Amino acid sequence: MTPSHHPKRTALRRHLRLSDLRAAAQLAVQATHGVIDITEGVHQSVRSRLGLSSGAVPEQTGGLTGRVYRGVRGATQLVSHATDALLGALLPLLDDPAKHPESSPAREAVLAALNGVMGDKLLAMGNALAQPMELRHAGQTLSTVPDTLATQLREASGIPASPHLLLLAHGLCMNDTQWRRAGHDHGAHLARALGCTPVHLRYNSGLHTSVNGRELALVLEQLVMIWPVPLQRITLLGHSMGGLVFRSAVQVAHELGLTWPGHLRELVFLGTPHHGAPLERAGHGVDLLLAATPFTAPFARLGKLRSAGITDLRHGHLQDADWQGRDAFASPDDHRVPLPLPEGVACYAVAGTLAGQRGLLADRLMGDGLVPLNSALGQHDQPARRLVFAKDSQRIFYRTGHLDLLASSDVAAQLEAWLR
Repeated sequence: MTPSHHPKRTALRRHLRLSDLRAAAQLAVQATHGVIDITEGVHQSVRSRLGLSSGAVPEQTGGLTGRVYRGVRGATQLVSHATDALLGALLPLLDDPAKHPESSPAREAVLAALNGVMGDKLLAMGNALAQPMELRHAGQTLSTVPDTLATQLREASGIPASPHLLLLAHGLCMNDTQWRRAGHDHGAHLARALGCTPVHLRYNSGLHTSVNGRELALVLEQLVMIWPVPLQRITLLGHSMGGLVFRSAVQVAHELGLTWPGHLRELVFLGTPHHGAPLERAGHGVDLLLAATPFTAPFARLGKLRSAGITDLRHGHLQDADWQGRDAFASPDDHRVPLPLPEGVACYAVAGTLAGQRGLLADRLMGDGLVPLNSALGQHDQPARRLVFAKDSQRIFYRTGHLDLLASSDVAAQLEAWLR
């Protein structure tokens, strides 16, 4: 057996590509700079109590100490450039992107989680691990060539593309493959029950919701133009953050005068935090606590590693105006511009709760473990922010967690009943 066909080496390549090393090295350098900044910040806090001067900015040391820190940063940068140059020269010789093995589910899950936590920073750094937006079917990225797309859809299921398109969007730190949970996949179930063609959205969940919404609006317009058969119906099914991305995309599409909303019939939300999630608000509270004293203030940098996608979940941001011109870590207030559900579209909300029955305390504190019940149902104390779902267009599932919504046969039956 030759080394190139050794099973352990093949498995390693599936979990880790050589091209990942360059991106990982870039992340390591950024992390090192972050540790240096925190260390110097704490150092300067102590020096300030002793009456010693700071450097160019308050959290930097001055004098000889400052020169030492600058030297450490410079050495780190030199190592970074040398490593990047070396990998840049070696990778083309060792790794042919055209011959990459299929990524393992573990690798893709790690990349999805990494993008959810810091996807905006990966994109800003030009890091190769940043997830581009893709439309996928049966685990493959869809072609943008009409004839190839038609063949791809037909070969995946054995039947031609349907005039009913079902588009599914995952939540934060997830990807399209994670719609299958405990052996169940809502997309596959609805395809069998309704005869629709399921297409999954994969996106960088660390970006602002409005950024993903704008890109999706344009991507979906292109898909409609090259769909193999005339489209009669589009159904959008979003889990968690995916529902927010869909609401944003619909709004952008209307603003730009795109055509695909004319085919949109249903918009379904599974555990979508329409008015935010308390865990992000708790994270913001930790930021404020850390910033309260000079000795802990440098550690507030750690909290600010949270991506734009995560900070958008504090209140459920959907539009550029909700976040532009504001420090995402500065204010706990809700600055959203109210955005109602789209007119002329049947909208449905599925909410989970870990409680056995409804109750004021359970509704406000428990929810599905991540999203409060009122947030998932669009309910809000301010009338302008309330989302109006018809009474028979919302359903609560008890003793059901956030991810359990993806595996529940009862949820699947409710989706099928609504969409029939």
